[in-house]
Amino acid sequence: MSVPVFYSPHYLRYTFGPQHPFSPLRLEMLLDLLQALGQAPLYLEPPQATREEVRSVHLESFVRRVETASRGENLPDLAAYGLGTGDTPIFPDMDGATRWLVGGTLEAARTILRGTASEVLQLGGGLHHAQADLASGFCVYNDLSIAIRHLSQQGLRVAYIDIDVHHGDGVQWIHYDEAEVLTFSIHESGRYLFPGTGHLHEIGKAAGTGRKLNLPLEPFTEDASYLEVFQMTLEPALKWFRPDVLLVQCGADAHYQDPLAEILLTTQAYAQLFSLLRQYARAFAAGKVIYTLGGGYHLDATSRVWTMLYLSLQDQALPDHLPQPWLERWGTRLGHFLTHTLHDPPGSYSEIPRRLEIERRNRQVAQRMLETVQPYWH
Repeated sequence: MSVPVFYSPHYLRYTFGPQHPFSPLRLEMLLDLLQALGQAPLYLEPPQATREEVRSVHLESFVRRVETASRGENLPDLAAYGLGTGDTPIFPDMDGATRWLVGGTLEAARTILRGTASEVLQLGGGLHHAQADLASGFCVYNDLSIAIRHLSQQGLRVAYIDIDVHHGDGVQWIHYDEAEVLTFSIHESGRYLFPGTGHLHEIGKAAGTGRKLNLPLEPFTEDASYLEVFQMTLEPALKWFRPDVLLVQCGADAHYQDPLAEILLTTQAYAQLFSLLRQYARAFAAGKVIYTLGGGYHLDATSRVWTMLYLSLQDQALPDHLPQPWLERWGTRLGHFLTHTLHDPPGSYSEIPRRLEIERRNRQVAQRMLETVQPYWH
């Protein structure tokens, strides 16, 4: 049985302009590559999320500002709500375009609740930086938290797992005091990277204490160290929390080619991550898991990582070589050669001289994180 896929052409309306890194070209390349591989998704089109559904997480004052900006009207305090900044510029019908992405993640959650599928892929969304009253980091409304709120209101315990290279700050803060939501973010340390949060001491408050987990990694972390500490921390957390469903944000920007960060994952590591996540869903959440997209700013790498995600979920073999017409079409359009294989070729970047030191520090951070939160696991 194939994994249901949610997508709408309306997702391409979420665009901050041709020079912005959060580009709909990423989705266009992905869908075109799947088509070229003979694996075009038979996707389901979700409904657009309603204003009321957005308001389950976001404050009325913020939603009104987004709506006002979407109509091209100006208010003097828009920047205080994160609107019209360099990261999150205003574009026509920003409110409507974002509500389409929210609708996809929300419909994925409803699919889990209906019991019609245990694994669901949302080919969009993952807007993890948006906060209750603030647009941030390319994210306007937080589709992830809106879906989490819907699931938790129906009595489900949700484990949110964020593999984007940036800390999943919006999701963490929105659910910071909630006992029924576990958040786990593995990211490049906020000492070096936006949004500057995701430190070990951010473990939740009130009923949520010990249920907000952060694994800040050293810059230039490679596959082996990343996978080691990922398993070292997430597995015991899920074993203790016993979620009813996993919600995974699959940002592709921890790839070594990504221009906005310094983690050095290869596609080989992503293949292992996707396999581990499916194992964890089966072992700890009765197989129930929702995957969304997220960050990823090197078009070549991002389209390949997300193709691997799609093919892996559909239990399809990964091809060795990518179709020549696709490579020529997108190479011409982007003005540079693309990687000819789905997996990164060996020796793609220079050896890191501090590898052993980075591995040691990451291991220490993972151990300290577990020591900090485990006293609250009862």
